[in-house]
Amino acid sequence: MAANGSSNNDLHDRPAGELLRELSDQTTTLVKQEIELAKAELSEKGKRAGAGAGMFGGAGLFGVFAFAALTTAIIAALDTAMPLWATALIVMAVYAAIAGVLAMTGKKQIDQATPVAPEQAVDSVKEDVQWAKTRAKSSRT
Repeated sequence: MAANGSSNNDLHDRPAGELLRELSDQTTTLVKQEIELAKAELSEKGKRAGAGAGMFGGAGLFGVFAFAALTTAIIAALDTAMPLWATALIVMAVYAAIAGVLAMTGKKQIDQATPVAPEQAVDSVKEDVQWAKTRAKSSRT
């Protein structure tokens, strides 16, 4: 039996225009259903991704708190050997040096990644256009 309840013999008796219209309608319905399924799936994945991103944010926040506690512990440990202000200054200088190295390394990485345009692909397309122009000119003469 066919999807609409008619047998294959009934399909042979029906005009081609009617069969094409039915095929078009069924195809449209199928595409709409697939789009709705995709929307529902993306919505569910979006909700999960949002929750995951929130948890990463919370983890980052507590990571900062842990780093602050570690900094305090380092300063307190160094305070036994020298004045408090000197220990805080030393820890700050070490952090500033680390930040400087990270910033310079990050800048180098960004410089290597820019420009964002795919340069090789652009050059290849320019070569293709030039080849097509040359080919068109030679075919006219």
